[in-house]
Amino acid sequence: MISGHRGVQPCRRENPNVVRAYKEYHDKGFNIISVSLDRQNAEAAWKAAIEKDEMDWYHISRLMHWQDPIAKLYNVSSIPATFLLDENGIIIAKDLRGQALHDKLAELL
Repeated sequence: MISGHRGVQPCRRENPNVVRAYKEYHDKGFNIISVSLDRQNAEAAWKAAIEKDEMDWYHISRLMHWQDPIAKLYNVSSIPATFLLDENGIIIAKDLRGQALHDKLAELL
């Protein structure tokens, strides 16, 4: 999941859904790596959002906003952006939100 954690509303609104999916499917093999596109001066707020939203998975941020190399590699132009990868790193679905994320995970796992 690529997001801006601290105050960007679309990401913060979707976080509870992603947390539910993680709790439901983590034991079946679902894992998450979040890549934050927050700005350089937002490190404390980014970390506080991770704790407040109870996102108990891996997080990365270079605090480079849209210049983050991962965002560029995946051609991210809006957030939150989600990519489901298989065990070989192949993208099998993207930009699933809400119930669509749960439906796809139920189908795969």
